[in-house]
Amino acid sequence: MLLNLTAQRLTKYTMKRIIYSYTFTLLMVLIAGCKISKDVVTPKVQLPESFRGVEGTKAPDSSSIAEIGWKKFFTDDNLQKLIDTAIIRNYDMQIAVKNIDQATLLFKQVKWNYVPALALNVTASSSRPSDNSLTGLSIAQYGIGKKHVEDYSADLSLSWEADIWGKIRNQGKAAFAAYLQSAEAKKAVQTNLVTMVSQGYYNLLMLDAQLAISNKNVKLNDSTLRIIRLQYDAGQVTSLAVQQAEAQKLAAAALVPLFEKNIAIQENALSVLTSSLPDRVSRNASLDAILLPVYLPTGLPSAIVSRRPDVKTAELALLVANGRVGISKAEMYPSLQITAEGGVNSFKASNWFNIPASLFGVVAGGLVQPLLNHKVLKTEYQIAKLDRDKTVLQFRQTVLNAVGEVSDALVSIDKLRSQQAIAASRVTALHAATRNANLLFKNGMATYLEVITAQSNVLQSELELASIKRDELSAVADLYRALGGGWN
Repeated sequence: MLLNLTAQRLTKYTMKRIIYSYTFTLLMVLIAGCKISKDVVTPKVQLPESFRGVEGTKAPDSSSIAEIGWKKFFTDDNLQKLIDTAIIRNYDMQIAVKNIDQATLLFKQVKWNYVPALALNVTASSSRPSDNSLTGLSIAQYGIGKKHVEDYSADLSLSWEADIWGKIRNQGKAAFAAYLQSAEAKKAVQTNLVTMVSQGYYNLLMLDAQLAISNKNVKLNDSTLRIIRLQYDAGQVTSLAVQQAEAQKLAAAALVPLFEKNIAIQENALSVLTSSLPDRVSRNASLDAILLPVYLPTGLPSAIVSRRPDVKTAELALLVANGRVGISKAEMYPSLQITAEGGVNSFKASNWFNIPASLFGVVAGGLVQPLLNHKVLKTEYQIAKLDRDKTVLQFRQTVLNAVGEVSDALVSIDKLRSQQAIAASRVTALHAATRNANLLFKNGMATYLEVITAQSNVLQSELELASIKRDELSAVADLYRALGGGWN
């Protein structure tokens, strides 16, 4: 009785020592674990006070066209229908949505890394040991009376790794940042899609205008050709005048099928963007009917970091890289693993579930420190740090590209407006010159070459004016995208 009491006290004392030892070790590990990984904050990038291209126009403020929803920015009804269809049906947009769904599942799955792994094991085995083996000799010694050994077991096993060094925490950070990246990637796809559809639509309106100009010029050349033929019949001009007038008419007529071809190709491109079969695109507006505001507020350059999806994606990439650095560094340190197993075990099937005689339980805990593969883990850690450094540089480059794109669009809009004013004045002057040339030619005071030259100049100037107008509209759409508009 006394020996049993002493043994029980000794067992309790030993267990307390073990528990205190594990507790102290775990506490020290947790304290040290707080210092093994340090996140790198988002670097500050040098940004100008205002974009190049807005100097001398108006002092920059916080307002920006990027804050305007695309339906309010692009007011043409047919264009809105095209953009809306593209956002819903475009395959790139659908792929971006699927990427968000994948990232969501991965993020939810990472949360389960904190939960212990639990498994149900049911095994039954029968073995015939050698008579000369330890097991065979034991069977013979104890006179069990059979040559084989049976074992039946049913148990629940549990294993859990303590997140001492923040490995699971960093996995969660990386997964959450990846989820946010997928959401920003979807915004980037939509922003580019809105810009591509609007620019394609504007190009279609330009081609419509150029086709109308060519048809009008063909009719004008036909009228001139009839007059020259009448003069030829009257002996006032030679056959050379007729031939040159016919050549001028054919040159203008050759532009008609060219523009018709380009119109069909542009319509097909817009259909593909909306994930539709190639077909005609509805439109009832003219190129000249599309009006733009004189002042296009850009806001402050610092707002690009939070507004542009590609810049935000690059910023989130730094969080992912930080998480990978923490994970790779945690792999180099000891891992605390706790396992437990309990169930029923018996050498006879008839006693398998004999409770409580067949019950058993095992609890174990240990620290595992990588040794031979430490160099490999260290190399992976160093590579992760270099990847993080690269991510910082990529973020800076993305911001720089964004500022450059805004400045390019602003300069383009400003210079295209100047070009348009000059081209419009040139068209007006050439129209007047063509009218005068026709009047003088009918009265015999101008040659046919002067009339042909005037008509050719009008054709080219009107086609150029339509092209400049289209370029200005495309530049405005590009400015809207560059500032981060189009996804709201």
